[in-house]
Amino acid sequence: MTPAKRFFSLLKLDRKDVYQIFFYALFAGLISLSLPLGIQAIINFIQSGRVSVSWIVLIVVVVAGVALVGLLSLMQLRITENLQQKIFVRSSFEFAYRLPKIRFDELYNNVYPPELANRFFDTLTIQKGVSKLLIDFSAALLQIGFGIILLSLYHPFFILFGILLVLLLYMIFRFSYKAGLDTSLSESKYKYQAADWLQEIARNNSSFRTRVNFDYALEKNNSLVGSYLNYREKHFNIIRRQFTQLIIFKVIITAGLLLIGGYLVLGQQMNIGQFVAAEIIILLVINSVEKIVLGLETFYDVLTATEKIGQVADMDIEEGTPSATLPNDQPITIEVENIRFRYPGAQKDIIRNVSLKIAPGEKILLQGANGSGKTTLIRLLSGLLQPSSGSIFINDDTFTKIDNASYRSKIGSIIQGERPFEGTILENITFNNPAVSQEDIRWALDSVQLTDFIKTLPEGLNTRIFPEGKQLSSSNAQKVLLARSIVHRPSILFYEDPTDRMDAQTAAALIDFIFAKENPWTAVVSSANPHWQAGSTRQVTMENGKITEDKVG
Repeated sequence: MTPAKRFFSLLKLDRKDVYQIFFYALFAGLISLSLPLGIQAIINFIQSGRVSVSWIVLIVVVVAGVALVGLLSLMQLRITENLQQKIFVRSSFEFAYRLPKIRFDELYNNVYPPELANRFFDTLTIQKGVSKLLIDFSAALLQIGFGIILLSLYHPFFILFGILLVLLLYMIFRFSYKAGLDTSLSESKYKYQAADWLQEIARNNSSFRTRVNFDYALEKNNSLVGSYLNYREKHFNIIRRQFTQLIIFKVIITAGLLLIGGYLVLGQQMNIGQFVAAEIIILLVINSVEKIVLGLETFYDVLTATEKIGQVADMDIEEGTPSATLPNDQPITIEVENIRFRYPGAQKDIIRNVSLKIAPGEKILLQGANGSGKTTLIRLLSGLLQPSSGSIFINDDTFTKIDNASYRSKIGSIIQGERPFEGTILENITFNNPAVSQEDIRWALDSVQLTDFIKTLPEGLNTRIFPEGKQLSSSNAQKVLLARSIVHRPSILFYEDPTDRMDAQTAAALIDFIFAKENPWTAVVSSANPHWQAGSTRQVTMENGKITEDKVG
């Protein structure tokens, strides 16, 4: 969809509110343009030198009209406030729903998930911009339309004025729309890259403390900001050109209308009251044109913001049509048959014709050199990735027919790079799942040797931790992830180096627990720690995307 189509699709969601805003703008425009007629009549009464009841009534009507226009504007503000709130709520839930469900292949190529999340702030631009566009643009367009119609009743010459005005707006918009939108999108691109780089500096602040690294951080920031300013200046030049054209038009039209209006009055084709009313209408129309031209920058900002958010909404998400769920008490057997997988943009498959059957309760260690395909295979087995070809069977049913949510509810996993999120330790472990009992929590904490640490905290499990668990030791951060993975007593565990940040003794104790025979779960682990071999019931060795050895015991 083009940015314009995205914008109008956004408005369709709240068409009732939009229609109300236009209705009030229509009513206010009619009243505003009737005021010059009232002023014309008042001037005619004054010229006659008479003070009458009609004169007083006209003054009251004009003042009441001004008050009514103000009241209609207030009602428009109330509607646009409701509209802004709905846009914010809708956008926040759109992001919250989509970000965890975006398909891996959509994220793999040059897309950084936090950068996608940052685009939510464009919602604020849309909120303010839509409000301004709906109120100001609707009022301005209606004033221009009604003004031209009203002026044409005074003299046919003003019809030419209306044609020139419409032609001006068309020319300004026609020849600057694409360039204005393109420069706005480029400006936005570098704005986000600069914000993303500042986040990287903050996330790795210790790395940028040395002089050389600090200089590099500033140099890259300078490059990104320079590109931003370059496109910002190009965008401003377009706005400046539009406004310059408007100034020239205003000067020519104002001078021409004053001269011709004066000529018509002297030629007794218009009286002085009509001349004053016509000039008031002309000023209102010209001011409306100016409001539209100045508002084009807001229009570009809204289209750009809509496009940036729309790019997130366009990403494919995991939406299956499940035909079966897994019973709670049924053991899970996994079988893969001739699966292949290639990362987007890669030249060759990372997994090549792999076949494997995993029985319930097996404790499997995946071994192999870096790049052999261990991590990719675990992510295929856990459902994070979909094979390019081949089949995955869960309990003799194809994986694509099993409800992903049902399958993942039976899984505990730790994926490389996973960290605790901002929240309490309890929230990090249970996600406030009401099905998790206090007994489950105590068992999980004891099992991963986290109980003693929790007891040292003044607020215990209610202790809030920073994003990525920054105030936790790396060992305790991994223990939190381990407790999270087992607290719901899963049927299958998929682990990628779950103990690599722990000392040897602690890691050995946790490995013994995970691979203990009394734990009924199936465990598939990728790790270089040799202690995993002692407890495993099966070792699978991979090389160049293939299984080269599958040893039991």
